[in-house]
Amino acid sequence: MIEKKSRITGGFWGGWQDVNARSAIFHQCEQLEKTGCIDNFRILAEGKPVLRRGWFFADSDAYKWLEAAYRILEIKPDPQLSFLVEDFIRLIQGAQEPDGYLFTFNQIHFPGTRWINLQIEHELYCHGHLIEACLAGYRTTGQDDVLGMATLAADGIYDSFTGKGHEHTPGHQEIEIALLRLYEVTGQAHYLALGRQFLEQRGRGKGFAIEILRQATSNQRRVDAVKMQVSGFYNTEVSELEAGLPPGNRAKTPALIKTRFALSALSGKLLQQHQPLEKQSVPVGHAVRFAYLQTAGALLDRLTGESTYHDVLVRSWERMVDRRMYITGGIGSLPQIEGFGRDYELDPAVAYAESCAALGSMFWNREMSKLTRQARYADLYEWQLYNAALVGMGLDGRSYLYNNPLESQGDIERRAWYEVPCCPSNLSRTWAFLQEDILESAGDCLYIQQYITSRHSLCMGGGELLLEMESGLPWDGEVALRFQHTPEQPFTIKLRKPSWSGDITLWLNGEVIQTVKHEPTESVTPQNADWLDVTRTWRENDTLTLDFDLPIRLLRANKGVRSVRGKAALSRGPLVYCLESIDNPQVDIFRTHLEPTSLRVEPSDLLGGSTLIIASSTSGEKLTFIPYHLWGNRGLSRMSVFVSLSNPG
Repeated sequence: MIEKKSRITGGFWGGWQDVNARSAIFHQCEQLEKTGCIDNFRILAEGKPVLRRGWFFADSDAYKWLEAAYRILEIKPDPQLSFLVEDFIRLIQGAQEPDGYLFTFNQIHFPGTRWINLQIEHELYCHGHLIEACLAGYRTTGQDDVLGMATLAADGIYDSFTGKGHEHTPGHQEIEIALLRLYEVTGQAHYLALGRQFLEQRGRGKGFAIEILRQATSNQRRVDAVKMQVSGFYNTEVSELEAGLPPGNRAKTPALIKTRFALSALSGKLLQQHQPLEKQSVPVGHAVRFAYLQTAGALLDRLTGESTYHDVLVRSWERMVDRRMYITGGIGSLPQIEGFGRDYELDPAVAYAESCAALGSMFWNREMSKLTRQARYADLYEWQLYNAALVGMGLDGRSYLYNNPLESQGDIERRAWYEVPCCPSNLSRTWAFLQEDILESAGDCLYIQQYITSRHSLCMGGGELLLEMESGLPWDGEVALRFQHTPEQPFTIKLRKPSWSGDITLWLNGEVIQTVKHEPTESVTPQNADWLDVTRTWRENDTLTLDFDLPIRLLRANKGVRSVRGKAALSRGPLVYCLESIDNPQVDIFRTHLEPTSLRVEPSDLLGGSTLIIASSTSGEKLTFIPYHLWGNRGLSRMSVFVSLSNPG
């Protein structure tokens, strides 16, 4: 087993971690204060004379911010951020009840009331994010009192739910992940048992439609009661959800979406309550919930050494990749449902592709990588990281996209905050933890999963390994691994062969040791990823270099996606590209036809220094393609990932 300490030391992702630590985390705290989210805890901890604001699940946004802050402090200490964290921890400790319960919506508006509408009101979801934040805090500080807040909450949940049936499973998955990770840290078996219970009881009840209607009615009565309190407090006709909050995100909606939402909710599919997990081989319902559920299933199998969910997880992953995932790696094609449509229902203009859903899928792929050691999961993680997730945060770290369509008529823009601000802090906690997903180990093998400039200190086979990686990705295909200190025994470096790469040349200390011919496909195929193995007794100052060819690819959607027939998307390396109107002012980006033979790469200082793809239309117009994750950073504009071809083929 290898114990590792990893740090990102520069390059592309070093820049993003800097934006995260220098800008995003402080901006998010400002917004949480501005919208009253932190004040909700002050009401309980200090008796602050204000009324609670935000959705009933608003606590979770503060917890994700706290987790992100702790993860940032682990890699980059900052006195100002430490002060904000310590102040918020004090508020949590003051608000948390003696048995660990903490849900400001109930504690403030309905004291003494608990676990009323588990499918809708997100109590367990919020507690799950509290536990994960505390685990991050314990990892960073080593303070037992921070871990104690997590165990206190988890023990209270255990006392309330252990041995109970399907009607006591949560509507939004998250507590399962938190309990299993708490078990991983503490070794306390009752956390594992309860996490397993929540997974095993899911989808086993009858009459779900009646129950969800009952809870929806109860929730509406409670929300209406809160609105009355708020109206009285502000002496105006203002709802609890509107008081001081920014507007919600905008999304293009297809026909009959309200009917489809109702049917999905009543059937249980919206919340993945329609079947037990071991039978859920088709991705359905809310995409974030789905991804968190899959993550928990994979995590449970890994921690127990069992294969309870392995087969169904593989089948649902393959169904998602082949039929229900956008070319960007985004998942969730339907607004309102915020989730999956039918097979190949992947209209680029309607695409919801929430940032949190991309992150949830990355979490799932992380666990599948650990569970199986198969390259395809790390490959999809990378694709979603660079495209479906990274697009969610603006270059300044202070502007965000909630849903991420692949086509926009100029009616969607980045915003400083949202009515439901779940994505910003979720992105931040992921960026701050990214170094932990670069490499993994099993036996005498070291798996290089992500090519990110970084430094790693590992205890391996009784010896110490110091490894530095320098990566030119995503703009350049050269990656160098330099061994600073090595154990005196052979081991295998397993290098991910990306599905997006062209030919690969492998060098050892300046000499070519392997050339791999690889013809990338015209579709997103993480299934094609594999490992390149190099086994030897490594010596100090050995340098292993990979040179990935980065061809421009024309990516075509499955023929079942009728809305993009005769069109293609462009990619290079791990990046999907798009046309943005601001770069193509004289071009109708939705009607122009690309001449494929005209494609070329052009380095640029645009948008912080990105590599562009330049081409010509069939009528001779210049077309400028930028990386998809960078669109929307210069104000309102039209955008399209897909472009018509001169010869569709």
